[in-house]
Amino acid sequence: MKNFLKFLTFLALSLSLLLPLQAQASGTSILVLTIDGPLTPATQTYLARGIQTAEQRGAEAIILQLDTPGGNIGSLQQMISDIRNSPVPVIVYVTPRGAWAASAGALLTIAGHASAMAPETAIGAASPVSSEGEDLTQTMESKVKNQLKATIAPLMAHRPIEAQKLAEAMIDEAAAVSSEKALSIGLIDFIATDLDDLLSQLEGFTVQMPSGPQTLHTQDLPVERVNFSLIEQLLQILVDPNIVLILLGLGVQAILIEISSPGGWVAGFIGAVSLALAAYGLGFLTVNWFGLAFLIIAFVLFLIDIKAATHGGLTAAGIGSFIVGALVLFNSPGTPEFQRVSVPLVVFLALVIGISFAIIVGFALRAQKTRVRTGVESLAGVTGTAVSDVAPRGQVQAAGELWTAEAVAGSEPIRRGDRVEVVAVEGLRLKVRKIEH
Repeated sequence: MKNFLKFLTFLALSLSLLLPLQAQASGTSILVLTIDGPLTPATQTYLARGIQTAEQRGAEAIILQLDTPGGNIGSLQQMISDIRNSPVPVIVYVTPRGAWAASAGALLTIAGHASAMAPETAIGAASPVSSEGEDLTQTMESKVKNQLKATIAPLMAHRPIEAQKLAEAMIDEAAAVSSEKALSIGLIDFIATDLDDLLSQLEGFTVQMPSGPQTLHTQDLPVERVNFSLIEQLLQILVDPNIVLILLGLGVQAILIEISSPGGWVAGFIGAVSLALAAYGLGFLTVNWFGLAFLIIAFVLFLIDIKAATHGGLTAAGIGSFIVGALVLFNSPGTPEFQRVSVPLVVFLALVIGISFAIIVGFALRAQKTRVRTGVESLAGVTGTAVSDVAPRGQVQAAGELWTAEAVAGSEPIRRGDRVEVVAVEGLRLKVRKIEH
């Protein structure tokens, strides 16, 4: 009996030690990240921060909700590396209904430790294009495609042969399939109607991690959402082509205003900051750099119109050049749809810039035609009174001061008390003529 009690005591102590270990085997929460838009350096930073947060909190898994038209290859490769080296399983979930995991998004979905799609979603069309939005040369195309296929090959090794062929066709032929087709051939693991449905299906599912197989326990765990930080949101906004165009127009206009009216610093500072932010966005967008030539010509025409005062003719030409330049820069053939600029915005911005320069030209013309109201030159046209005979020289009272005056040729004799008009100023001497009563 005593031995039996000892056995029970030993068993109780063993269970008390094993139960905490069992509790620690399952994570404390599920972290949900959401990428709704192109893959950029901002989304790469966001994903890396989410993985670090999940590791620190001991999360069971990360659900990466994805709806993207594609994005930067450099950002994609870094995000794939972050996922595959994550100590916490990353499940990529293409959602909501109608969402796309297109281009780079398709490869990111494949990189997940598990992948799922909502009904009525699609995946594929991962053929690369050049940074100018055009098809790559044959040599470069082959090089980039082979690099991408080599990247996903180990990720697809556990998938069926048909799924592996489809993944390669996404890169070679821009193939795309629905969520139902992707599931039927084994390209993805689940179709889930919502997040709760996905977590239910993930319960007991085994994923391959760097440390070995890991069985997920996702039921009844709290869900925590990780949102974009303020800096990440700003960086994501700066790769929007519409925002880049606005910053480009604002920056160049501010710089030209500073050049036209030097002496201040506000316009120059705003221009420099705007151009720096626009340059950041242009560095990650698919653009045709030839369009910059038309934009530069547009602003040169605006500046010349201020100096030459051609009554708005050059400003009108500048508006046309700005529209052409913006469309060539952002909307050249081959540019992905999500990186194209809004045509109405281009026209509106061109008109706003053109009108603002037209107003500046108007002020310049008015200033040229306005009689000078300060200094000696302002006396031309002023009337006064002769305080002595001006024959041909004498003194007159004009503008509240006493001046030496000389009668202009052809003027009637000027006597003391006569009204006179200042015709010109030569040094400190006035040229005057008599005003007929």
